[in-house]
Amino acid sequence: MFRGHTRSLGALLAASAVAALPTTAAAAGPATTSQTVSTPAPSATTPGTATSSATPAATTPSAPAATTPSAPAATTPSAPAAKPARGSVTIYLRNAFFVQREAVTVPHRVVHVVGIVHPYVSDQPVELRAFLGRRLIKSEQVRPLPSRNHTYGHFRVAISSPGVGEVVVSITHSGTAELAAFSAHRSFAALDESVGFGSTGRFVQLVQQRLAALHFYMPQTGVYDQGTGLALDAYHRLLHWGTYQTLDGRTVSFLLDGFGTFKVRYPNHGRHAEGNLSLQLLALIDGAKVEAIYPISSGKPSTPTILGDFHVYSKVPGYLPDGMYFSNFFYSGYAIHGYDPAPDYPASHGCIRLPIVDATSVYSWLAIGDWVDVYY
Repeated sequence: MFRGHTRSLGALLAASAVAALPTTAAAAGPATTSQTVSTPAPSATTPGTATSSATPAATTPSAPAATTPSAPAATTPSAPAAKPARGSVTIYLRNAFFVQREAVTVPHRVVHVVGIVHPYVSDQPVELRAFLGRRLIKSEQVRPLPSRNHTYGHFRVAISSPGVGEVVVSITHSGTAELAAFSAHRSFAALDESVGFGSTGRFVQLVQQRLAALHFYMPQTGVYDQGTGLALDAYHRLLHWGTYQTLDGRTVSFLLDGFGTFKVRYPNHGRHAEGNLSLQLLALIDGAKVEAIYPISSGKPSTPTILGDFHVYSKVPGYLPDGMYFSNFFYSGYAIHGYDPAPDYPASHGCIRLPIVDATSVYSWLAIGDWVDVYY
């Protein structure tokens, strides 16, 4: 009985002893001895110094880093270069005259070339060149000035022709990044002033045009004829230069400059005629507007023309027995009428004589009741 209990108690004590022993994990294979195996920690090393350990540390190869292909860098396309503005120039000829739509002048007289450049772009010069035939007479670089609202540019250059012939003016812009190239040209004629009775051509037409613009009566025939001579005579009288029917440099200059105005004394007389005996001129006037001027021959000292303000009371067409032609009576036997001769000095018997070629135009203009004012 005690032997069985003793064996059971021993087994129990042995099992308890085994349970009390520390448990260790085996390094590789089944443990044969109850031991604790420790692995020393690696010591810090200095670079370039080899180290070793009894048991090498296990390394796990790192997986290759996942790479996402980068998108190409976004680029903003550069704006295309701005195209230069399209330009143009219009040329005007100030102080030139126009005969049958052709620009004309005379040698040594200034013509102002005016250019209008569209659009205005700052600091964009143009080149002006002028030729008389093949001869270069003007070359100048010009910078247009801006208009008030800067929409266009403008310039002005004076040119005079040194001789007779065709003058060609060219304006060019070479073209830049801001303003494209452009060009234009314009021409005018410098006319020969050597003319006389019987002459024709553009200069004669110009003289007749300018006389008519100053209201001297003259049919514009294009021929230097009697009517042209009489109109020139009246022009010289108005300027107090005497009585002559030829052209000279001074006459041409004054005529082209527009000098010569008949001074109206009775603008309140409406449609009327004024006879200025000191100038030996008759003017047909509507209010203050002069419509036609004629040379006259008034009464000679022994039979002077009556002075005063009168009315036309009778009109007789054609010839009268004494040679009066298309007569406009304004007081008793005094009349405005055509007569041959009608010299360039007072020679009548008291009437106001007109050259025969002028009589019908005055007769057609005056009406019964119109005022006739006669004075010195």
